Amino acid sequence: MRRALALAARGRGRVEPNPMVGCVIARGRQIVGEGYHRRFGGPHAEIHALQASGRRARSATAYVTLEPCCHHGKTPPCTDAIVAAGLQRIVVAVADPFAQVRGRGLRRLRAAGIEVAAGLCRSEAMQLNAPYFKLQRNHRPWVILKWAQSLDGKIAAPSGQSKWISGPRSRRWAHRLRARVDAVVVGAGTVIADDPQLTCRCVRPRRIATRIVIDPDLQTPPQARLVRTARRVPTVIVTRRASAGRRRVRAYERAGVEILALRRTRTGLDLGQLLDELGRRAMTNIMIEGGSKTLGAFFDAGLADEAIIFVSRRLIGGRAGPSPLEGLGPATMRDVRRPARTKVTRCGQDDVYQLRFGNRGSGRL
Repeated sequence: MRRALALAARGRGRVEPNPMVGCVIARGRQIVGEGYHRRFGGPHAEIHALQASGRRARSATAYVTLEPCCHHGKTPPCTDAIVAAGLQRIVVAVADPFAQVRGRGLRRLRAAGIEVAAGLCRSEAMQLNAPYFKLQRNHRPWVILKWAQSLDGKIAAPSGQSKWISGPRSRRWAHRLRARVDAVVVGAGTVIADDPQLTCRCVRPRRIATRIVIDPDLQTPPQARLVRTARRVPTVIVTRRASAGRRRVRAYERAGVEILALRRTRTGLDLGQLLDELGRRAMTNIMIEGGSKTLGAFFDAGLADEAIIFVSRRLIGGRAGPSPLEGLGPATMRDVRRPARTKVTRCGQDDVYQLRFGNRGSGRL
């Protein structure tokens, strides 16, 4: 099953909004076939594994990281192929919460006389596909906060200069993140200060991320690179209703920018409404890249599922140097959120902290 999980992870960034799935077929201790879901709309993991094993699949055992599908979608049901192949036993890590499956796949296999066992490596399978489970259960994407900081918690020098806090290997890692998410989100202040492209340039992208600008008062400059390239890369400006005249809106729209109007709450735009809309668009992963006000707004609202923090082993100092999470913050230390899981990795001259918060409804970790 751990081999199947490792295979499944190869589909990250290529299969969403479908889940990552791996399958290994074995006779005794010998693996006779394996496969994984390689791309959205393509054959599922079970089909690849059955094709690799051929006749050796008869009376064998299949280890699958997610309950096999039992419905016609972009591909035929995997349960039909499993039954036709003559497999004797299926071991499944976790059930599929998708409305058209939800245990029906396992019942179909049992009804065909196949022995079914479930729950092996369940926790690992849940972690792997936590964004998929959140999208299915809460209809919202997985929210990743990402920033680079110095050892003393500064994301820029007092002058505002931030290039470069992190090293080249960390920046390549950050571009690999962009290469697999559905959207990259920044505030209008970041666009005004840095004029970023927010595209993936260091690696070949697995998907083209939509660029989203949180801009309540429509301050994004019409000459910004995000606006000028909007016909090549999907770009959305999120604003409050009736925040500006139609003339300014039409100028953005002529450039290819989509304008998305949200409700305004006591603390700013309704970010929950934004996540609901992105969930309707079947976005599985979105990454919040800055600035500190936007990062802090998602954090304060309890909407972050994960944080990826690139920590340079340098000190910047200075009272005016900005910190990554500008906002209200918790009232007391008792209110400080503890991550459910923490992983620390060395990346060149930097340390990378990966935190998962385990929000309610984000998928059990």
